[in-house]
Amino acid sequence: MHTIDLAYVGRGLHEELAAYIADQEDYYADEGVHVALRDGCTWDGERLRRGATIGLGRALVSRLVDGTPWVALNVNTHRPLFWFLARPGLNSLADLAGRRLAVHAPHTAPGCFTRIVLRKAGLDPDRDVRTIVRSPGDYGMDLRRLRDGEIDAALVGSTMAPEAVAAEHGWQVLAWVGDHFRIPTVGVAVDPTHTDPDDPAVQAVVRAHRRALQVIRDEPDTTVRHMRTFLGGQTADEARTHYETFIAPYFTTDGQVDLAVGDSAITAVAAELGVPATVTAAEFYRTATTAP
Repeated sequence: MHTIDLAYVGRGLHEELAAYIADQEDYYADEGVHVALRDGCTWDGERLRRGATIGLGRALVSRLVDGTPWVALNVNTHRPLFWFLARPGLNSLADLAGRRLAVHAPHTAPGCFTRIVLRKAGLDPDRDVRTIVRSPGDYGMDLRRLRDGEIDAALVGSTMAPEAVAAEHGWQVLAWVGDHFRIPTVGVAVDPTHTDPDDPAVQAVVRAHRRALQVIRDEPDTTVRHMRTFLGGQTADEARTHYETFIAPYFTTDGQVDLAVGDSAITAVAAELGVPATVTAAEFYRTATTAP
């Protein structure tokens, strides 16, 4: 049996759902590969590049900024699962002007995506918003700070169903990042310096994840059951609504990429980071074939 390390670099459904289903449904075993799922959230780039990674956003940022030759072999979705969650009185992104926003650091993938979205809303993230940079996690501290009035809004990820949390507390979901910025994100990527994209273990992981993506689209009961592992604070109905709103319509079934979306996203990310767009979508996202 082949073996491989596979690291997620963020927590929640966005990063983990396809891999979790592949593991729980024994698709890895069916494909003859033993996968060690690793928490790479705090790993530096050098450690991360020695195995496969789920985080395509971080891999793209690394390729643009550091020149690490990551390539993506599978894409789960083109709609990042991050939301702006806000206290009462804020009803749009424009209302964030002068407000306190908890957010990821600018050089991280979610932080970069956020800045792109804020600019599209007419806000300068360095001048118009009082950003409070914090490390990504389960966002529990953000909820506490929102309740206590220490912040006005937070960019939160998929460790929760934000629309259900907002309804519970009387808050607002100002925007879903995926509605305002599309980028091929989360899947499987490797650095060919250390891992051959055609390595049998890598290809087995890609096939297993594509099976999981078919489950996500075609088997809602199975998917929601697995989602509830991540959404422990939400009811079954809330988890299903979250699935029907943000997951089922937007996750791919075949792991393929929309190259036009990819090129547009790479241009936007490079501009936000202040670096040249040194790679095209066709060079970075190599999802067309999978070895049998």
